[in-house]
Amino acid sequence: MESKRLQLLEEEDRKPKADTSSQRLFTVNDVKVGGSKYGIISLRGLKTPTLKVHMYENLYFTSRKVNSVCWASLNHLDSHVLLCLMGIAQTPGCATLLPTSLFASSHPAGMDRRGMLCSFRIPGAWSCAWCLNVQANNCFSTGLSRRVLLTNVVTGHQQSYGTNSDVLAQQFAVMTPLLFNGCRSGEIFAIDLRSRSQGKSWKSTRLFHDSAVTCVRILQEEQSLIASDMAGKIRLWDLRTTKCLREYEGHVNEYAYLPLHVHEEEGLLMAVGQDCYTRIWSLHDAQLLRTIPSPYPASKADIPSVAFSSQLGGFRGVPGLLMAVRQDLYYFSYS
Repeated sequence: MESKRLQLLEEEDRKPKADTSSQRLFTVNDVKVGGSKYGIISLRGLKTPTLKVHMYENLYFTSRKVNSVCWASLNHLDSHVLLCLMGIAQTPGCATLLPTSLFASSHPAGMDRRGMLCSFRIPGAWSCAWCLNVQANNCFSTGLSRRVLLTNVVTGHQQSYGTNSDVLAQQFAVMTPLLFNGCRSGEIFAIDLRSRSQGKSWKSTRLFHDSAVTCVRILQEEQSLIASDMAGKIRLWDLRTTKCLREYEGHVNEYAYLPLHVHEEEGLLMAVGQDCYTRIWSLHDAQLLRTIPSPYPASKADIPSVAFSSQLGGFRGVPGLLMAVRQDLYYFSYS
């Protein structure tokens, strides 16, 4: 992979999360004076040979830590961003749904921004996920200390599920009304959203790691799931038999909350370790294909964040890997 540096103007650490079409990155920047600054980067100019990216005009600042973030599809696909903010002093934690139009000064005429915002008092959310299944339309989930909270943003109705451990990772299935959760205890379980029971009957699948689960990713056919933990283990699970199909060796993690990146069309799995190396495996046979060091000296305070797509910038975009470290965004070509 050939790399190119795309310098940005901000001087804080940047943690990007790409939307479904890989046209935008939502970034959360840890400000040195405390708190977080967040905004959106457009990738639509990321086409050879120019390789330009543009920061949306409006940036927002919060004095609270952004604990988790995901794209949300309320009005249309990826129309909003869901932020989980930690509480501070007398201000409780909350989950806030922000329309992406807030970040662009050229938003559609006549649109009432205030009417598009909503916030829910949800203390101490470790994780969040947006549901695209029609049986739980307009709903998101938050993983809390010893419980899962399902919230309908239109009606305000909330459903709580008690657990035995903190819920650190979540993802909804699309074809079936299931919510998969990864816990600090190492347990992975699915909640059947059709069940109204508060007992154990809503746990439709149970898997187990030996350490805290930091990420769960459901594959497209929804018959298997990939999970990673704080011991550096990455495992592919068969959801029908609840058996481990294979392990992906080499990932380094001792205690950090690190994500996985799955690209099924290219047959690739990616993860950044605490050693600041980005590793790329074959999804199908678990072979380690590539190890990419950070452009900066390895530091647990400067672990890179990455996003991969075969079409960065959308239709006719460039294939490659984006790596964010400190104030810089690096592009690694892929073919």
